[in-house]
Amino acid sequence: MHDHLLRFLVYFSFSSSCSMVMRFNQEGVAIEVAEAVVGALKGELAATAVNTPMVPAEVLTELALFVTLSDKTWQTGSATGWRWKCVVINLVNADFTAKQRGLRITEEHILLDGSPENPLELIQVQIANVESKFATAISDSGEIKVEGRVKDRKPHLTMIGSFGVDASMEGSLILCRQADQPGMIGSVGNILGEENVNVSFMSVGRITPRKQAVMTIGVDEEPNKEALKMIGEIPAVEEFVFLKL
Repeated sequence: MHDHLLRFLVYFSFSSSCSMVMRFNQEGVAIEVAEAVVGALKGELAATAVNTPMVPAEVLTELALFVTLSDKTWQTGSATGWRWKCVVINLVNADFTAKQRGLRITEEHILLDGSPENPLELIQVQIANVESKFATAISDSGEIKVEGRVKDRKPHLTMIGSFGVDASMEGSLILCRQADQPGMIGSVGNILGEENVNVSFMSVGRITPRKQAVMTIGVDEEPNKEALKMIGEIPAVEEFVFLKL
């Protein structure tokens, strides 16, 4: 119903301002614009925008991978810091929503020696002047910092704070900062297994052996509060956070 109404309104605005001789051309343009607007409002990546050239389909396909990566990297970074009131963010309302919340969005363009196969190496999100509920995400500069890359055509978390990690950003994640010692993977895995939570992957990143490490655990189900509490009570676990991406 909303799609048909939007098409009518866009068509009417085009038709009423131009000559009736151009009616059939106007109708095609109006429908194309309406479909693009509806898609953008649904959070889809629009192939064209007003007064900009069309993006070739093959470029749009590759670009969509990095749009998804940007979204997941931002979700991961913001989830370690604070939570906003529930709101849907998309390409249409992102700037307005940021202004409402006192955020300033800046863009930096850097020329890299990339290739058509790898046009973009990574996406980094930095969030300043916020308190973190997962202190590991804070970099040496005092900002929350996370990085991600497209790997096997899927978004992957590759760095959190100063720790290098390798985690698919699909589904749910448990991030643990812990003492780097034997038995940690088994301890966390046993707790999840006893609560019937299936682990999809598990990896550990560290800077120096036998110091601190960050364990990333992908899970198919959301662990209950008791399971998360038991993970936090493991003596070697210094902090953890559950992320539902």
